[in-house]
Amino acid sequence: MPLTILVVEDEAAIADGITYALRTEGYVPRHVALGETALDIMRGAAPPDLVVLDIGLPDISGLDVCRRLRQFSDAPVIFLTARSDEIDRIVGLEIGADDYVTKPFSPRELVARVRVILRRLNPPPRLHAAAIPAGFELRAQEARILFRAQLLDLTRYEYLLLKTLIEHPGHVLSRAQLMDRVWADAPETLDRTVDGHIRSLRAKLRAIDPEADPIQTHRGMGYSVTP
Repeated sequence: MPLTILVVEDEAAIADGITYALRTEGYVPRHVALGETALDIMRGAAPPDLVVLDIGLPDISGLDVCRRLRQFSDAPVIFLTARSDEIDRIVGLEIGADDYVTKPFSPRELVARVRVILRRLNPPPRLHAAAIPAGFELRAQEARILFRAQLLDLTRYEYLLLKTLIEHPGHVLSRAQLMDRVWADAPETLDRTVDGHIRSLRAKLRAIDPEADPIQTHRGMGYSVTP
């Protein structure tokens, strides 16, 4: 089930950029502009998995929101602020925030930080492996993959990406799931990395068989390999 991220930000343009970036990565963003509304949501029956929290809210300070949140929830918090004062940074972390981003910032950088925190708290579950699809041969001990009996010349991440896909044929994996499994040691990986590696893999597969198209794109969902 996709993870839900609560975005507490009163500037609409900033909130739109964050929610778009989160949605692109497979998360479910929920946006509110007020701290009290955020606290009500976090007290609900199905609270979001992480909170992106602006310090300068119009009703109450984001610092106060975090203090009150910590009385009943351990959900991770990433602070957003226009302030660069180190005192704010220290106070924010001391009252229970997990990270701190100063405006202006790249939404993709923020999403990368979200991913790192959630990966640490929620390691990706192991998927049930199925039979390797016809045409592929996986030699895991040698870190090699053959296609149509020909060895593919793959980079490290191309190998790990294709290995993940062919070990779970027919299983649609979102971009976020693939990044968690393949780029687990690269916290700054950005959102289009998977797409670029998929293009490279397709080119290498078609160099062996021009008619081959085993990697399927599921728009808005992710990628799979045909069983």
